[in-house]
Amino acid sequence: MKILLISANRERSPYPVFPLGLAYLAGPLARAGHSLELLDLCFESEPVAAVAAAIERFAPAAVVLSIRNIDNVTYPGSRSYLEGVREVVAACGVRVPVILGGSGFSIMPREVLGAVGGDYGIVGEGEEILPELLTALERGDAPGPLPGVVARGGGEYLAPRPVQRIGTPDRRLFPVERYNREGGMANLQTKRGCPFSCVYCTYPLLEGSRMRLRPIPDIIAEIRELRDRYGVSYVYFVDDIFNFPMDFAADLCRAMVDAKLNVNWSAFINPGFVTPALLEAMVAAGCDAVEFGTEAGSPVMLRNLGKSFGVAEIRDASRLCRDLGVDFAHYILFGGPGECEATVRETFALMDEVGPTAVIAMTGIRIFPGTPLYRQALEEGVITPETSLLEPVFYISSAIRDTLCDLVTEEAMKRKNWVAAGLEINISDAMLDALRHFPVRGPLWKLMKRLGKSRLKPM
Repeated sequence: MKILLISANRERSPYPVFPLGLAYLAGPLARAGHSLELLDLCFESEPVAAVAAAIERFAPAAVVLSIRNIDNVTYPGSRSYLEGVREVVAACGVRVPVILGGSGFSIMPREVLGAVGGDYGIVGEGEEILPELLTALERGDAPGPLPGVVARGGGEYLAPRPVQRIGTPDRRLFPVERYNREGGMANLQTKRGCPFSCVYCTYPLLEGSRMRLRPIPDIIAEIRELRDRYGVSYVYFVDDIFNFPMDFAADLCRAMVDAKLNVNWSAFINPGFVTPALLEAMVAAGCDAVEFGTEAGSPVMLRNLGKSFGVAEIRDASRLCRDLGVDFAHYILFGGPGECEATVRETFALMDEVGPTAVIAMTGIRIFPGTPLYRQALEEGVITPETSLLEPVFYISSAIRDTLCDLVTEEAMKRKNWVAAGLEINISDAMLDALRHFPVRGPLWKLMKRLGKSRLKPM
């Protein structure tokens, strides 16, 4: 069959993100004998016209549409992407079956399918199930119940079937060089699944709570291909937590050193699993920056958010980064259950103490179905079972709901290393465009230390 792969993501702030999930599908589809064409809407000025032209030129037998996010999960400056996706689906016409997938779709599959159109959707990982669905469509059969597949009009639904052996993404159809040039790095995954219990997080829902590790030789080969074929010199590991399990992270770092890859990289890590030996191994393997999913600096809020570490671990991990010269950022989520003015100020005080390169702050926490935060929001009457979460709904503690944004704005504006996207503090589209003129390799927040005391006041 001729299959048109479409990446629906058009968000380029703070930088364009390579559609890794769709690249994971390309290999299995090609091996199943399908003829593939890619349309990446991230770089299309007229996406609807581009879709219509691709349908007319390529005449696919099916369209596979990947939805990375349904909104930008940012309060108060939230933006929904659903209308754009709806227009893309409509541009595919009625004669071509449209199959939806991706993390944005999988969070609320039936709701998204009903809102944007489409014929089928795949919840979770599609490497194994999508070829099965396409085989049924090619035969002209009405697909029977397949794990993770939802259909327009309903029908029996079976729970998704996790992929047991994670393969290697096939990037040959994709504009890797452009993502590398405009984003300053290439993304790479070493594992799937998350065994932790943060109250707001969708990772365990999307990938399961059992961690599945990729073979280290496959990861090394992928990095080498990125370097040799595409000229990549900086890699970002997109794992929910790079440094857990710790022995796997250490083994991977040693393999990177042995392979003499000579690339730099950064990753999202948990401050509770940072030791001098592991961080030294990471630095030796090329790590020059890390991002901590800290979320709070208050012991009460760390417990309420379900974090697996405490303030002592945050201090220790930050000190180790400073000692080894590793740039580091702490991500903060203000407004969770039990947040009040005192806990907000505790977080600011701890960040002042540990002195990160950057603090990336969000006000309010996007509510997604199936999470512990969703259940708490129901109990508190923040939402009802009938509340549609297709459009962004944010949890903000009642004790600080009316004052949170003003308080965070007031305090963040006093500090040169704080970024608050929803409040446009030290960040804006114009600023991001200006930063891209620097020779950036890796996360843009690394440039905070070069920006001096300049400020961007909130709009």
